[in-house]
Amino acid sequence: MATKKKSLFRRILKYIFIVFGVIVLFLAYFAWINLSGGNNNEEILASLPKKVTPKYTDQSKNWWKETSVYQIYPRSYKDSDGDGVGDLTGVINKLDYIQSLGFETIWLSPFFKSPQYDHGYDISDYLSVQPEYGDMAIVDSLIEEIHSRDLKVVFDMVLNHTSDQHPWFLESKSSKDNPKRDWYVWKDGKGENPPNNWKNILGSISGWTYEPDRDQYFYAAFMPKQPDLNMANPEVKAEIFRTVKFWLDKGVDGFRLDIFNFIFEDKDYPDNPKTMRLFPKMDEAKWVFEEHKYNFQQPEVIEFAKELRAILESYSGGRFMVGEVFGSHKHMRELLGENEMDGLNLVFLFNFLEEFELSADYFREKVEEYEAFYPAPMTPTYVFSNHDQLRSITRLGDDPKKADILAAFQMTMRGVPFVYQGEEIGMTTGTIPITEAQDPLSKNWLKMPSWMRESVGILTNRDNCRTPMQWSNESSGGFSTSNNTWLPVQDNYKDINVAQQLTDKNSLLNMYQNLLTLRNQNSVFEKGNITFIDKKELPENVLGYVRKEGIKEVSIYLNFSENKQSFLNLTPENNKVLLKKRGVLKSKEIKLDAFGVIITSN
Repeated sequence: MATKKKSLFRRILKYIFIVFGVIVLFLAYFAWINLSGGNNNEEILASLPKKVTPKYTDQSKNWWKETSVYQIYPRSYKDSDGDGVGDLTGVINKLDYIQSLGFETIWLSPFFKSPQYDHGYDISDYLSVQPEYGDMAIVDSLIEEIHSRDLKVVFDMVLNHTSDQHPWFLESKSSKDNPKRDWYVWKDGKGENPPNNWKNILGSISGWTYEPDRDQYFYAAFMPKQPDLNMANPEVKAEIFRTVKFWLDKGVDGFRLDIFNFIFEDKDYPDNPKTMRLFPKMDEAKWVFEEHKYNFQQPEVIEFAKELRAILESYSGGRFMVGEVFGSHKHMRELLGENEMDGLNLVFLFNFLEEFELSADYFREKVEEYEAFYPAPMTPTYVFSNHDQLRSITRLGDDPKKADILAAFQMTMRGVPFVYQGEEIGMTTGTIPITEAQDPLSKNWLKMPSWMRESVGILTNRDNCRTPMQWSNESSGGFSTSNNTWLPVQDNYKDINVAQQLTDKNSLLNMYQNLLTLRNQNSVFEKGNITFIDKKELPENVLGYVRKEGIKEVSIYLNFSENKQSFLNLTPENNKVLLKKRGVLKSKEIKLDAFGVIITSN
């Protein structure tokens, strides 16, 4: 009997080990799938056209290649009437400040008529203004005031979807035979189930919502209150083109295009393949266990970009559009128009926005990657923050010295820098609890345990990057005369604000101002090529590069470390210092303190 018990025990133990081994192998495979590297850039680069011959060659229209962009989230910028909500008159009142910083283009997040479920990214009328922001007369005045200062203005245009309160959708959902019945993406369900397995962008819910009035489902790539327009319908596309022309006729200089490569869907609406990928791998369209093969990056969006570009090019003076797009460099190049460059003017490159390692090697590798995929006459973009992401200084441990390095890098690169309001003073990410969030996306994160929300490394409550601009140490940070602002002003407004930093020559704001002045006064930053100084000639974690245009050369040295660094001056001895912060140039030596910067020129 004892022998049989021992034999049974050994068999049970064997099965336990087998099951345990299978689980370990599965977890290892799952981890490998989710943590494995990105695309083979060499293969992608080899597949791209070797020569670029731009279709549009009028150099007088190419100001956008050399501009610098300041993003305003109007709801949080400046309240002019004391209701606690920022407005367009408030923006007008601060135009002199923006001009004094040296920015050349202003990008405004949506202020169009909207129920404000997603604070403007749910538009209910593209040709009207949400009353709390102003009216059409104020918009006209805003455009005129911006142009009178020799600045440009870009509007945020959401073409993928509207609000479910838009008259187009209200009519479309009313029946199957109304004039706008096909203006949105409608499909019959499969029995009691949605038409297919497509999830929304967040991967948390089905992309399909049942509408009883039509006994059909409508598709929403983002949220159910933001149904997708059916851009495959010529009537819809024509109306969107009319909308674009309406604002161009008013003098708008371009558009930022929201989630642009989600606009089209496969016309047969097949199920998307499943994947083991949980964490986003946008270059393969895989996230949250779904490969978004049929509702993301469809071929039609490339032609759509070219049609929009043709409209913009028909206007004098030059207009441009920048796409919020995701995916591989190959897809970015397709959206730009590949060899003819007749698609989007610019695309956001999100490597630095989503995450970055503060090291000379990392920044050098990314620039080399961008220069390989977007060489002149193409133009890369450099962006570290926006209205959806963590404040960049938060990823720097809220250290203004590190923010100096980021600003110096961004403003001296070959490319278009985009700076989100408040970055110039080092505004930090807010601490509004997710349970008190106005951000509709936060509800999806509430379903997850707090430890998981805290470990994902992204902003789970976008309210915290949208807190009111901190203008002074006055009540409500000078944002409003009301103490009841739409989002609470951060507690640190007395220490971090515009007024205080304007009087401090060593402030982050003055660093931005000095860098932008330098950029605007030296065309080499806007037109020159870039060459990195050999790493062997520099101390560890010092990044050095040269911008050159004709005989003009500018050398930039950035110390990415907390250590003092000294090294041989590799530039001609008669070079003059254009800008320095925590740096010293002697005839044969450069000294940089922790996170020091020095820029010299012949």
